[in-house]
Amino acid sequence: MGNQAETQTQHDVYGSVILAASQLFFDQRLVRPGGRELFRQLEVLGRRAADVYEKPDAGPWEFRGTERIHTFSAAMSWAGCDRLSRIAARLNLTAEAVHWREVADGMRSRVLERAWNAQRGAVGASLGGEDLDASLLLLPDLGMLEGTDPRFVSTVEVIGRELREGDLLFRYRHTDDFGRPETAFTVCAFWYVNALAATGRLDAAREQFVSLLKRRNHLGLLSEDIDPATGRQWGNYPQTYSLVGIINSAIRLSRSWESAL
Repeated sequence: MGNQAETQTQHDVYGSVILAASQLFFDQRLVRPGGRELFRQLEVLGRRAADVYEKPDAGPWEFRGTERIHTFSAAMSWAGCDRLSRIAARLNLTAEAVHWREVADGMRSRVLERAWNAQRGAVGASLGGEDLDASLLLLPDLGMLEGTDPRFVSTVEVIGRELREGDLLFRYRHTDDFGRPETAFTVCAFWYVNALAATGRLDAAREQFVSLLKRRNHLGLLSEDIDPATGRQWGNYPQTYSLVGIINSAIRLSRSWESAL
């Protein structure tokens, strides 16, 4: 991969592939689970993730004219290395498990140190930056921060004040390749639901979720974006991200089988 192509990529791709493959090693229902050969292949991606996690990229939203060290990309790189340690332990590869744990712990410490903006009281969209990004609501899902961590709780509060409009949420507010965003990205509102639940604000999460369900059309579908001013659906339609957001939030807010029995 050449330098020009490398700068245009999303560095979160390395961690994404590892995360996607992780189930192969832990799901006991599988007839052919992942083994050492696959693990060795994933280690190649892990080494790349560790190499690039503090380098600028296009970010989760694929910016065309701006490159930053995006916190989400760095967090995904960390998640890939974290899962490699867990997979290695699962495969009884002790030395590899220790190695990847040391790598992942160092990455996590570095990312949180550089991403946390004490003045704003929030994790920034980029390392050392001040802008906010809705993708930061996914940090507990990745395992980088607990939902009750004061840094995450504060980040959710700041995002709620600055990126939320009614029951909708913008991906970000800063100017991108097309100017200042005018429509809210639908799935981000469901990320906000899950983030509220992760911080323990279940009543607020359910209220937000019910409000979002009312935005579906007569077929129960949602688009990629929604205009907060008019309520009109914009962008790709129907949008899988948005509909998966409904499913994930419904699961998050549902009672467990154990508690229902």
